[in-house]
Formats: sequence, structure tokens, C-alpha cells
Amino acid sequence: MSDLFDVSGKTALVTGGSRGIGLMIARGLVQAGARVIVSSRKQGDIEHAAEQLAALGDCVAIPGDISTPEGATALAAASVERFPKLDILVNNAGAVWGAPLEEFPAKGWDRVMHTNVEGLFNLTVALLGALRASAKRDDPARVVNIGSVDGLRAPSVENYSYSASKAAVHMLTRHLAKRLAPDHITVNAIAPGPFESKMMAFVLENPETREAIEAEVPLGRIGHPDDAAGLTLFLCSRAGSYVTGSVIPLDGGITGCG
Repeated sequence: MSDLFDVSGKTALVTGGSRGIGLMIARGLVQAGARVIVSSRKQGDIEHAAEQLAALGDCVAIPGDISTPEGATALAAASVERFPKLDILVNNAGAVWGAPLEEFPAKGWDRVMHTNVEGLFNLTVALLGALRASAKRDDPARVVNIGSVDGLRAPSVENYSYSASKAAVHMLTRHLAKRLAPDHITVNAIAPGPFESKMMAFVLENPETREAIEAEVPLGRIGHPDDAAGLTLFLCSRAGSYVTGSVIPLDGGITGCG
């Protein structure tokens, strides 16, 4: 059983890896012995994150913007140049937009859907050759998409395009899983609840609103970095090799105990 959660020597690409859940996942993979590429739009931020992670293991940065087809293709090409075979793809890069219902702008749909849904799809397709090159019947290649509890239940905030995009990510995960199972590529989604991130900073930095958020979580706390890393390691190791097409809430019981 000692190698059940082992990912040492595997190659991974984590998008949106400069902060938040993406950085938590990248750190967990690096510490577990994987060779990791982290990517995000802002070159300075991603290079700083890679420098931190490189002190823990094997990590490099490749800047990339998956919100356009050209950006997704360019990131895939740069990744394949580094790792011709890719064992793990974590699609975490995302965008959010909030506005009152009758004021919600078209650009709030365009940016969020282009990044969260189309970008995820385009990057995954562009990397299929590298994923297929590493895939084996008993050790599949892995795609892990980061969804959200906001794609599982109606959120209390007015982030209409975000919640719709994450619901789309969940269904796209199932659809890709069905199509890619014969290629020995598993596709699963993690649907996080509240974690420390730039997206939630405006509520978590205020002690009163943080306490209110924690009170909504049955387990009574915000998610920890190890929570995100642990579930990812399960899905990407031998322990998760028979799991595909699943959308797994990582939310302290918000959706399961509601």
C-alpha cells in the first residue's frame, strides 16, 4: 500500500497555478515528487510561484492565457516542448464576474465563459497527444477540472456567468470522461467550497463575514491547502485510477449535508 498515493516521477501541468487552489494543488504535487509546470496569465506572478515551489521539488513556470484558442494552443505547445508525455492536467485557470441581475454586462459572460469553459476544453484537446502518450490501462493519464459548489447549487451572490460556467465544467467533465475512457484517460472534477483565494479575499479578510461563511459550512471551517492537495493526489495516483466522470464536492459538507 505504500505506493497507493504515489505520484513521484509523474509530469503535471497546473493552470492558474500562481495562487489560490491552483497553487495549493501545485505545491502538493511538487511535494509528492511530481514534475510540475505551473501556468497563469501574469508572468511575474507565475515565475514567483514557481520559484517558491522549486525550493520544494521540480517546478517550472510557463506563462499562458487560455481565454483565447490561440493562447490555449500556445500553452499546450510550450508544455509539450517541456514534457512530450503528460501524466496529469489540472484545469484550474478561471475567471469570475459579479454584478446585479439587471446590470450584468455582456463582457461578464464573454470573459468568464471563454476562460472557464472554452479555455479548459481547448487546452485539454490540444494536450490529448501528450496525455495519450503517457496513458496506460492500469495507470491512466489524468485530467482534473476545477469546478465549484456554485455549479452544484444556486449561490447567494450575483455571479451568474460564473455559476453557469462551473455547471458547464461539471457536465463537460462527464462528457470528456465518457469519450476518453477508451484512451485510458480519466477525467474528473473537484467542486470546491470556500478556500483562501483572491476570489474570496473580500469576504474572508473581514472577521465578521469570515465567521458567517464558516457558519454555513457543516464542518465549521474554510478549506485548508492539504484538503485540495489530498483530493488531487487521490485522483492522480493509483488510488484513483478507477474513478472517472465524477464531480466531487470539496466543501466541508455544504452540498452533501444541505
